Amino acid sequence: MSAPSRTASALSRAPARLEPDRVTLYVWELPVRVAHWVLVLSIFVLSASGYYLGRPFIVVPGEARYHFVTGTVKAIHFYAAIAFVLALLSRLIWMFTGNRFARLPQFIPLSRERRRGFVETLKFYTFLRVEEPGSVGHNPVAGLTYLAVYGLCLLSVATGLTLYGASAAPDSPLRVFAGLAGVLGGLQPTRWIHHVVMWLLLGFMVHHLASALLCSSLEKSGLMGSIFSGYKFVTREQAERESGEQR
Repeated sequence: MSAPSRTASALSRAPARLEPDRVTLYVWELPVRVAHWVLVLSIFVLSASGYYLGRPFIVVPGEARYHFVTGTVKAIHFYAAIAFVLALLSRLIWMFTGNRFARLPQFIPLSRERRRGFVETLKFYTFLRVEEPGSVGHNPVAGLTYLAVYGLCLLSVATGLTLYGASAAPDSPLRVFAGLAGVLGGLQPTRWIHHVVMWLLLGFMVHHLASALLCSSLEKSGLMGSIFSGYKFVTREQAERESGEQR
């Protein structure tokens, strides 16, 4: 089923009565929700395990036992990285195959409406506008921010592969990624970039949660619950507009 027909189908089955002017609308598809939560959980595991690998603080008797602990943490970091990469790739693919709320135009304000919405949303975030403009999917400012975050995620993957390739066995196919160290200025700058990106992603997650709580409270759209169910509460006018844009 194509993206427009999926969205039209969601609109046709969505209008469950909530308030006189509200209906439910299926916005976040299952792959988007799964990728979101896998990214969240893997970032936490990667941050904790990566921080330990950079500064080991568990002391156990005997050199062999120390390496066993460190090796276990490294294995956890490796498998969490696999989950992170798969979730990231699936989300990037869904930018081209998902419904209209998941697609690339939600992240890059190319249309006149999205550019105007970007300005109005920016005014709201900078306290120059009292009312939140409201968006069914990502608002234009958030969408562009998420695109930058995905860029950080890709940078984290690139630097992580570089560091892993540098310590991989000589016959490992991942050894080829060690060559990226020359582009990034060496292994030490690569490790520093990898570390900084970790803190930037953690900082974004704190801001993301705070802004989601704020917008959910102001919009009364069920934003927080929508990342679990996929459904948001929208006005009939918004639902009709979304339906019209699919025709």
